[in-house]
Amino acid sequence: MSPIPPDTQTRTGRPAQGGPRLGFFSRLLDDAPAGERYRLVTEQIAHAEAHGFDSAWVAQHHFHESEGGLPSPFVFLAHIAARTQRIRLGTGVVTLPLENPLRVAEDAAVLDLLSGGRLELGLGTGGTAESFEAFGVQGSERGAVFARHFAVLQDAWAGRQLAGGVRLYPAAPQLLQRIWQATFSAEGGARAGAQGDGLMLSRTQPRPKGQPQATLSGIQNPIIDAYLAALPAGRTPRILGSRTLFVADDRNEALRLAEAGLRRVALRHAAQPSQWAARVDPQAPLGALIAAYDVHVGTPDDVIASLRADTALARVSDIVFQVHSIDPPHAAILRSIELTASAVAPALGWRHTSSTASARSGQLQAA
Repeated sequence: MSPIPPDTQTRTGRPAQGGPRLGFFSRLLDDAPAGERYRLVTEQIAHAEAHGFDSAWVAQHHFHESEGGLPSPFVFLAHIAARTQRIRLGTGVVTLPLENPLRVAEDAAVLDLLSGGRLELGLGTGGTAESFEAFGVQGSERGAVFARHFAVLQDAWAGRQLAGGVRLYPAAPQLLQRIWQATFSAEGGARAGAQGDGLMLSRTQPRPKGQPQATLSGIQNPIIDAYLAALPAGRTPRILGSRTLFVADDRNEALRLAEAGLRRVALRHAAQPSQWAARVDPQAPLGALIAAYDVHVGTPDDVIASLRADTALARVSDIVFQVHSIDPPHAAILRSIELTASAVAPALGWRHTSSTASARSGQLQAA
């Protein structure tokens, strides 16, 4: 992937100099009880920091331990902040319709201070129907609830007077510059761009109706286009592209672990009505499962080749890798992190040197 010249900045979120930033993402799905999951992912994030990763992101999921292991991302990231020094810490994402927006504002403000200003805020409307029902929120109203809660969050961080004549303490206007919005649609991309926020793109997403062979890049490039078109003049684009990546020294071992993980998740999706069940046959050949779940797996050379074919990924400012839905053992995740930093990410334009690590972190904070 060659460097992107400055004259293409209107069509990409990639920094003109320095290449993309590199992130590690976890849904905390290690095959272990909750407490052990938290310990293992803490070790994985510390390992990512030691190998130069710029950011670490965790997802929020309620109730379903097979979908995600973390309902309280701010609590967990405070734990991570105490055990790391440089790596930026992001939520990917907080399901804002299910939250009290003032509590989100307060928790985020405190965590940002405790972490030395390392917090990034990814927000979304997602969540299962059961989660919305349990929290007493109508799933059909999620967009409207998100908009109301987002407005309160912005008012609080901006220091504006809230109901009752109060203002947020501690103040956190800096967080307004670190909001990221997750979306599956061009409309959502345009909304994030118009508000000057970062755009978060998923590792995989359902294919449009009638287009089962659509590629992930084919779906996400129009979202990027809409985001960039709506971004205010002079605003630096922030586009995060998440991808499933599992790298191993041995290709056969990588594929063996990938098959185990992908068949497991395909069986679960087939047993439960979902957006995936209609297009993923659990008995399909491994290659079909890899394609259906948009997975990049193999040796460094294997995954470099497949990632270079991803035209949407070539346009992002932040490449964030996760091992889901393969979910290999912990030791294999640590090795994948090492190979990603030493071989894969540099081939995509990322640079890890002592002279650029702190500058790259500062760019993300200021963006």
